[in-house]
Amino acid sequence: MLDSNDHLAKVVYSKAGRDKDKFFIIVSVLDEKYVYISDGSLRSISKPKKKKIKHLAFTNILDEEIRNLLISGEKINNAMIIKKLQSYDNNKEVWLPYVKRWCYRNARYCFRIIT
Repeated sequence: MLDSNDHLAKVVYSKAGRDKDKFFIIVSVLDEKYVYISDGSLRSISKPKKKKIKHLAFTNILDEEIRNLLISGEKINNAMIIKKLQSYDNNKEVWLPYVKRWCYRNARYCFRIIT
């Protein structure tokens, strides 16, 4: 059985569905079969995707900062999730709809977070 506090803010990889081969962060555990996941762009924190656990591959990465915010009930924004996922997966594109600056990294175009 899943313990909700153990899997909150864990980085997971989708194995099935139209979001296959994408990284997400678990934002809530519904029950022992389902979790809510978010990537910050397509699946925002305000509208996370309900996903079966058997369609996810768990990584060893647990983001303590996001986990503490989720447990305490504080507000998390999409940019935080995007930034964390981008730091874990440097070879894939991360789409930021509100940033209009491009960077060239690893022979691929991607958006860059302006801080």
